[in-house]
Amino acid sequence: MATPDQKLLLELCHDMMGGLVKDHLPDLTIRQLNLLLAVYLKTGPHTVRSLSSHLGIAKPAITRAIDKLQDLGFVKRKPDPEDGRSVLIQRTINGSVYLADVGEKFSLAAEKVFGAKEGADISQT
Repeated sequence: MATPDQKLLLELCHDMMGGLVKDHLPDLTIRQLNLLLAVYLKTGPHTVRSLSSHLGIAKPAITRAIDKLQDLGFVKRKPDPEDGRSVLIQRTINGSVYLADVGEKFSLAAEKVFGAKEGADISQT
């Protein structure tokens, strides 16, 4: 059974995901979203190898996730000028817009969930 704090966090996830679905934003797997967040939040350069190491996910799974994210226009591949055998994974404007939408949905969900708890302070949860 979930603790009260865990239940609040689960409600937050539920509300945030519901906001993404209602706005018809592209469905990403948890792995794809985690990879996208790593590319946008962590200092690069990003390669399949570095993302695999950082996320603890096998390189073939990283490659499949990058394929999907590239198909959606959320990341792009660019040849690594220092290593012709490697490619760099880079941000795109579409990916930035998508994550801004995700951030907005997360903020609204947090306001709804934590605002419902009288006197709640998100930083204390």
